Amino acid sequence: MIGDLHTAALVSTAGSIDWLCLPRFDSPACFAALLDSPQAGRWLLAPETGGICTRRQYRDGTLILETDWETDEGHVRVIDFMPPRDAVADIVRVVEGIRGTVKMRGELILRFDYGHVVPWVRRDRHGLRAVAGPDSVYLKTPAPLVGKDFTTVSEFTVNAGDHVPFVLTWAPSHERRPRTVEADIALEDTAGFWTDWSKRCTVRGPYRKAVQRSLITLKALTYAPTGGIVAAATTSLPEQIGGPRNWDYRYCWLRDATLTLQAFLAAGYTEEASAWRDWLLRAVAGDPADLQIMYSLHGRRRLPETELTWLAGYQGSKPVRIGNAAAEQLQLDVWGEVLDCLSLTRASLMTIGDESWAIQIALMRHLESTWDKPDNGLWEVRGPRRHFVHSKVMAWVAADRMVRGIRESGMPGPLDRWEALRDTIHDEVMTRGFDADRNTFVQSYGSKELDASLLLIPKVGFLPHDDPRVIGTIDAIQRELTEDGFVLRYRPQDSDDGLPGGEGVFLACSFWMVDALLGAGRRAEATALFERLLALRNDVGLLSEEWDAHTGRQLGNMPQAFSHFGLVLSALQLHHGKAHHSNVPIGGVPASGSLPASPSGSPSGASSTASGAALT
Repeated sequence: MIGDLHTAALVSTAGSIDWLCLPRFDSPACFAALLDSPQAGRWLLAPETGGICTRRQYRDGTLILETDWETDEGHVRVIDFMPPRDAVADIVRVVEGIRGTVKMRGELILRFDYGHVVPWVRRDRHGLRAVAGPDSVYLKTPAPLVGKDFTTVSEFTVNAGDHVPFVLTWAPSHERRPRTVEADIALEDTAGFWTDWSKRCTVRGPYRKAVQRSLITLKALTYAPTGGIVAAATTSLPEQIGGPRNWDYRYCWLRDATLTLQAFLAAGYTEEASAWRDWLLRAVAGDPADLQIMYSLHGRRRLPETELTWLAGYQGSKPVRIGNAAAEQLQLDVWGEVLDCLSLTRASLMTIGDESWAIQIALMRHLESTWDKPDNGLWEVRGPRRHFVHSKVMAWVAADRMVRGIRESGMPGPLDRWEALRDTIHDEVMTRGFDADRNTFVQSYGSKELDASLLLIPKVGFLPHDDPRVIGTIDAIQRELTEDGFVLRYRPQDSDDGLPGGEGVFLACSFWMVDALLGAGRRAEATALFERLLALRNDVGLLSEEWDAHTGRQLGNMPQAFSHFGLVLSALQLHHGKAHHSNVPIGGVPASGSLPASPSGSPSGASSTASGAALT
């Protein structure tokens, strides 16, 4: 992936940019070969002989990609990057001769609106201009350009020491042609931007390089104007090759809120954490009954789901979808996620007072009347609603964090009522969500199925990490919900999720297992699993959503923020030697009062620790 903090492009090992949406992450793609064929749009730049590159890497601490080919004739490198955005978007590719003489071939196939629209292309003294509707793209290069079969072809030779730049610039079609950046200056400026950003990272320890690469990836998934972070840069990369579980992830999920904040704060990136918090508060403002699980980059609520029938899908995986109907689902856990995130904000940013408290009160008051309803759950199932245990646990989290806000930060609110509600939810989950015969929590009330989200029970402080019921749940998931040692979300064939087929192991869930094992005192196990997960990254350190344990390949949208959050948080907890709770900064000293005494009204038959009072 390369990006400019507004959008991102995916570059293949064959030297082809196969995915790019302009001008934003959620705009229609102008290169969509990833979901069809080259005729859906791509930009190839590689040796004439073609083939997979010899190696590739990011420049240390940056998002500048270097792709090398060593051929019989010589050694050539393509440097790909996107300068941080100014008024327009630029994609810069520089062909660099390292040794010998190499014949190169470029193929630019622009197809706007996800491969649907062929632009009108004309030449002028500056290069090429392609126009279609609102979009205008300009290409400037000293290399020769020839039009063949609706493709701009460039054939040229590179000798050792040569530098041949290509600059592709997007601008609104109604505006004048923008100034083209100078490739060498842009490369220097882009390297400086990322190097300076990476230097702010405070992470040390054996996994520092992996953490830094994940943090850069998360930064690159951030939409700079608003601070929103997309779940992934792509849509419709399948969770099962040839299957229908293909979703659009170019939106911001509230569920990522606490993970985002913990990861950035623990690494020293308070500006990014504050920007995300501000995005979150703007997005959730309004009637609490209208709270959604996801929003657009700007906080827009309507994300209608549509199928693009003209695209064949990644390796034939249809349908290709844009928009996401899950935005309209009832997922009760997000109220807990939001309030947990804002509790973490109080504990880490150490703000005086809390200007968002009125919003938090409104959210909690709404949840009081809805927490006991069935919902679609964390995994956005499209089958019948049910009483998911994770949803109830997160309702408990919401009540617990509001009680803490009152007790520890002096915020106003109905303390006794919310303490009673917290205890009521805890009692219900322990009674209806726990299978005593198997010594494990279950996916939903009355079911026997397991769910990886149960691994979060100790992380949010619902029970201690070493509670026998938590240990029993860890063991049950290891026995019944893993493939090759990696954790599935749930087993689709046993859970009516409304969709046919299956999926791979969900990478974030395996990171949750790392954290749970560490909290249970099984550090060697946790470390071994974490290092196996590191080995699943691609050649430049990126993770998708899922992993196919049978074929040994990544699945789902790419790169996936949820997976990289998990990597960062697990690495930091292993470094510190203990599992942290979700509303406590990792490795830092919490604000005054965030390690409270036991609250009143502990659940019947449970210690105050089981009620989440003593957070590490």
